[in-house]
Amino acid sequence: MKYHYISDSHVHSDCSRDANDPTMMMCESAVRLGLYSITMTDHCECNVYREEEYDRSIRQSYFEARKAGAVFHSRLHVYAGVELGQPVQDFSAADDVLGSCDFDFVLASVHSIKNSVDFYDLDYKHADIDDSLERYFDELLEVIEWGKFDSLSHLTYPWRYIVGEHNIKIDNQKFEGRIDEVLKALILKHRALEINTSGLRQKIGTTLPDLPVLARYRELGGRLITIGSDAHRWADVGGGVEKGLSLLLAAGFHHFTVYQHHIPKFLPIS
Repeated sequence: MKYHYISDSHVHSDCSRDANDPTMMMCESAVRLGLYSITMTDHCECNVYREEEYDRSIRQSYFEARKAGAVFHSRLHVYAGVELGQPVQDFSAADDVLGSCDFDFVLASVHSIKNSVDFYDLDYKHADIDDSLERYFDELLEVIEWGKFDSLSHLTYPWRYIVGEHNIKIDNQKFEGRIDEVLKALILKHRALEINTSGLRQKIGTTLPDLPVLARYRELGGRLITIGSDAHRWADVGGGVEKGLSLLLAAGFHHFTVYQHHIPKFLPIS
């Protein structure tokens, strides 16, 4: 199926320490692919905000996004965003960055629960996985209650590593109630859910979250949904987005959402 609007609302430039390519190169890739829009969402991990100099790198990211917006204005909509990691672990850091940059779009993420490392780095031979996941959902609910964001990024992020990288089975039914709590809280707060397509390029082989969760969100009344590749290099810009759109159609969605100045714009899936 050919889609008229294809947008990527989760992209990292070399202003993120785990990414490779400059903003201009990421935008050039988006233009070549014929994307409608791209949103630069470099990392800002609030729990190590000043120690790892995110206070500097995210301001540079914002500047690069606005510069690219001017350069590509006739060919591509370029929005300035941020992926705000662990905002409830340091409210002052979150408030500092949000007060310093006039972002179009804020993704909220939980990569590492309080007093722990990123799920990427967790020692799964000794970790209590059920406890870690319960704490993960607890922190997601805190983030949603805090509410200073537009879309919740990659719900089921831990699955990328537990299931995808370490081949440890999770009884998904055991966590259906917790996922419902998160979805209902997002709907109540009028915040979006992201479908993150990075898992399609990784061992887990699914979007984060996957189709059953997307369908459940729709069933509960969710209408705000953003889509992002989580690209960390130019070659992954837009990666999996068309597959993601097909999953949204299967889940019952007819539109997805792009944010400008924190205002949702509904684009048809057609």
